Amino acid sequence: MRRALLSVADKTGIDELAQVLYDAGWEIVSSGGTARYLQDRGVPVTEVSQVTDFPEILGGRVKTLHPKIHGGILAMRDKQDHMDELENLDVTPVDMVVCNLYPFVETVKRPGVTVEEAVEQIDIGGPAMIRAAAKNYRWVTVVCNPQRYPEIIEQLKSYGEVSLDLRCRLAYEAFAHTAQYDAGIASYFGRLQEHSHAQAGFPDVMVLGFNKVLSLRYGENPHQQAAYYEPAIGGDIPPLKEALIQGKPLSYNNINDLDGAFHAVWDLGSPACVIVKHAAPCGVAMGATPKEAFEAAFQGDPVSAFGGIVAFNCQVDKDCAEAMREIFLEVVAAPSFTQGALEVFKTKKNLRLLVLAPNHARTGHSGLGGCAGSGGSAGRVFGGCYTLKQAMGGLLVQERDLLLPDFEEWKVVSKRQPTEEELRTLKFAMTVCKHVKSNAIVLARGFQTVGIGGGQPNRVDAVRIAIRRAGDRARGACLASDAFFPFPDAVLEAAKAGITAIAHPGGSIRDQESVDAADEHGIAMVFTGNRHFLH
Repeated sequence: MRRALLSVADKTGIDELAQVLYDAGWEIVSSGGTARYLQDRGVPVTEVSQVTDFPEILGGRVKTLHPKIHGGILAMRDKQDHMDELENLDVTPVDMVVCNLYPFVETVKRPGVTVEEAVEQIDIGGPAMIRAAAKNYRWVTVVCNPQRYPEIIEQLKSYGEVSLDLRCRLAYEAFAHTAQYDAGIASYFGRLQEHSHAQAGFPDVMVLGFNKVLSLRYGENPHQQAAYYEPAIGGDIPPLKEALIQGKPLSYNNINDLDGAFHAVWDLGSPACVIVKHAAPCGVAMGATPKEAFEAAFQGDPVSAFGGIVAFNCQVDKDCAEAMREIFLEVVAAPSFTQGALEVFKTKKNLRLLVLAPNHARTGHSGLGGCAGSGGSAGRVFGGCYTLKQAMGGLLVQERDLLLPDFEEWKVVSKRQPTEEELRTLKFAMTVCKHVKSNAIVLARGFQTVGIGGGQPNRVDAVRIAIRRAGDRARGACLASDAFFPFPDAVLEAAKAGITAIAHPGGSIRDQESVDAADEHGIAMVFTGNRHFLH
């Protein structure tokens, strides 16, 4: 008689599988809640304690950790000495292990969960059984995903056994399951270390636990396959699949652009709007109303905004939706939409609407009066807010740039003092600069961008692009740069365009030449002391 060991936290479909196994002549061995669940449904079960001749102890913490269980799982059937040992020790081989684990990740996602509650959901015996069965997949079937039960049942009914090919695939799933489970636990304890300030710097080993949540039609181009994964333990960004309330499924490029728009808008005061096209902000503005913020952002670069991604840090109302009605946009994301706005957007069936706001507000100063989002698309990976980038076959990891402009660190270096209005505009422009690819130049008037230049190999070209996009609006505008000016040429370009104030980090050995150029043309200049490269 073949033996199956069933021990599951998620009991979906387990009674049907158990009944099929029993009807086919298998012995069902189980423990704890799974045994009671099956017995209540009329499936005969042999208790683990009957097999081990040892009771469950420590409130159920120790049940299956016993040689009579693991010996039966790990014995190699083609090694006679293994089989002889089993016979001499009265150990029955285990041919199938059906096991999924305590809901640790689901538990730690609950608001207010205590460390003690979380620790009790760390499964010990389950991963040991799963790994043992997966290691011995040539003879043992390991199943940790209830969605696999129908395929298992079909093979048992058709062939009387599970094929080696399927056992191998199930072994892969099993090792991935336990790896992801441990990654979730490691991430949780990483956060505890961060909160207690016991962990300094980056860990020597980086543990990533992500679940695939979206299968995408393709990647950046149709010939590239793609998928979207989210951190298993959750992060500061809500799940995108749940956020989508209207429109076609999100694409790879949608998500990539959304990342820039979402993080930029939550650095600003509310109401604010950010429009991103091809991973570059093309219009950013704050206004008295959502409509005012959108219209100002759109006017920042209406040509580039066509087919863009729009993010708000405030509720979108009907007036704002009406302002977007005749414009082709790919995605609109906001913390909420009024019913009137939703009725307007229903006429644009392909427009993707997302209800999206950070799960947690960032502590510390929050930009221009708004809630600042903390967390990247990768979420909180190991107790902090990090960005991940593949490079040279490895992984570059850094803290996300959460620094916001702070007047207390700014130093006026020009003869002319900036006005209060210019300072506010420069602070707004520098906040936007953080989210523009380097070399980044942002021109703004009030709380509206009028020209953005970025992603250029030299700064003077970025200035020229921003000025060209601004056109006549460059005259009287303020300019922010993500890094210093190594030559005065960019300042001279700004002067010709009629720009009145400039903010940049300073720090070049030729800073004085830029200051002198600003003084020559009556431009106010401040050094911020902080660089904001984004590559």
